[in-house]
Order: sequence, then C-alpha cells, then structure tokens
Amino acid sequence: MFTAGAEGVHEDGERLITHLPAEQSPRRFIDAVRVADPDLEADHTELEDVDWSTKWRERITSHRLGKLTVTPPWLAEGMDPATTVVIEPAMAFGTGEHPTTRGVVRLMQSVIRPGDSVADLGAGSAVLAIAAIKLGAARAFAIELDHDSIANAEENVERNGVTDRVAVLEGDAAGMLPLVAPVRIILANIISSVLKEILPVLPAALAPDGVVILSGILAEERDMMLAVLAAGGWRVDAEDHEEQWWSVRVSR
Repeated sequence: MFTAGAEGVHEDGERLITHLPAEQSPRRFIDAVRVADPDLEADHTELEDVDWSTKWRERITSHRLGKLTVTPPWLAEGMDPATTVVIEPAMAFGTGEHPTTRGVVRLMQSVIRPGDSVADLGAGSAVLAIAAIKLGAARAFAIELDHDSIANAEENVERNGVTDRVAVLEGDAAGMLPLVAPVRIILANIISSVLKEILPVLPAALAPDGVVILSGILAEERDMMLAVLAAGGWRVDAEDHEEQWWSVRVSR
C-alpha cells in the first residue's frame, strides 16, 4: 500500500484504511494493491477539502467544573478571568479534556484556603497549579520533568495572569518537592506506578493539616491503591469517578 502511494495505513479490525493525495487516482491505487492480493475487496470515498490545522479545534470544548471553567483560548471570550483557566492545547498534558484533570479540579475546590501553598507534581500544562490560584491559593509550584512541556506551562501561566503566584520548575517531583516544602496541598495527576514511588516522600513536604489529591489511576486499580494508601498511613477523604478513571483526596 505504501509502495502504491498510501500516505498512512490504519488497521481497523480486518480492514486497512488509508488516504491518498487529491491528485492520485483511487482506481489506480486499488489496481496496484490488487497485484499483491488478487482477492482484495476495496472501496473509496472522496473527502471534503479540510484545513486540519484548524479543524481539530472543533473537538476541544470548555469544561465547567464547579466554580471554575477550563477552556481553550478561542472559546474564552466573555468569560470571567477570575474563574476561568485558559489553556492552549499543545504537547503538554492537561487541557481539561481528560477525566483525570477534571477529577483533580473537582476534588480541590472544597479544600483550598486563602493563603495556601500548593505543589503540582507532573504539572504538564500547569492547568492544576493555575486552577489552585484561581480558587484562592497564594502560591503554586508547577513541577514538571518533561522539558518539552515547560514552555507551554510558562505560556499558560502568563496567559492566565498568575506569573507572580505560579513558579514553573523543571525537575523530578521527588527531588524538587523538598525544595518548596512545606505546602498544604499536593496535587499529583500521574500514572499509578509513579504515584506509588513518590507517596513515601509526600508526608515530609506537607503542612500539619495538609491534603494530597491523586489522579491518573484507573478504576480497576482502585483497590490496589487503597491498600497502598492504607499501608502508608493515609486516610481517604473523598473520591471522584469519571469514565474509567478514579481520583482520590487523602490526608494523614
């Protein structure tokens, strides 16, 4: 198929799907592939001419999450900046489109107090650190290991007008956390295997009445994570479920 001119091949069960340049003849393509497989069954459809550089935006929406709205820039017009987190979709994780991001935003709303210091581990786009400030926290540290995410995080911090209250820090969460401690809130939207590794270092970084919100956990991993949390001396205070994802708020 590639030799015949396919620009990409997608496997869908027993079917193979490809797309061709507008100037290429579908019939010639099918005939060429049929040389390799005489029993080939094929059909083709002409697609409208679409500018995919902007078309993808139609799939990104605004999300109302309690007191806050998380939205892309092109949908932010007319929204209250005080309760709106504007995130430019890029390579960094965290646009509000994923249930784990939404779970953390929902769980943090009842625990953040004016003056709180917050550490956002695996910050990605810095959406959670920015949300914490919009909810009343005084200071947030967006800690991210992936160098390619840092620029997007910094741009989002500036876009939301919180550069004086959010510090974007590049480095390993376990190594950076002691440098910003103590904090009253720790947010960690990371896969469960990493969460298990960093859980032991969290208590030393927490204020006495500190709270931790964990996400990135599949619903099928809930029982395993509850056992890990109990063994580590954590108490579950609240849970959030959306689709196949589970988020949890814990304290000592």
